[in-house]
Amino acid sequence: MELGQIRERWNEVLDALLEKDRITWLAFFDARLAEFDGTLLTLDFSDSRKLGAAHEYSQTRLKQHQLLISTVKELLLIDVEIAER
Repeated sequence: MELGQIRERWNEVLDALLEKDRITWLAFFDARLAEFDGTLLTLDFSDSRKLGAAHEYSQTRLKQHQLLISTVKELLLIDVEIAER
């Protein structure tokens, strides 16, 4: 799968996250999909203002990454790792 294909279905991923965990949805709804190399999906939060500081909580972030990864696998049938910038 390529980045453009993930972008086309990203709202499905976000909708599924919202059903599973609203806080995780809030953490990722404003992320831009920056890059995908076949495994590593890089999310860009450079435009994010309201949750900018919240992106620094590593324990919570780990749980949110795991939920995002499992939701992408469930809907898009691909294994990804998540990186942020």
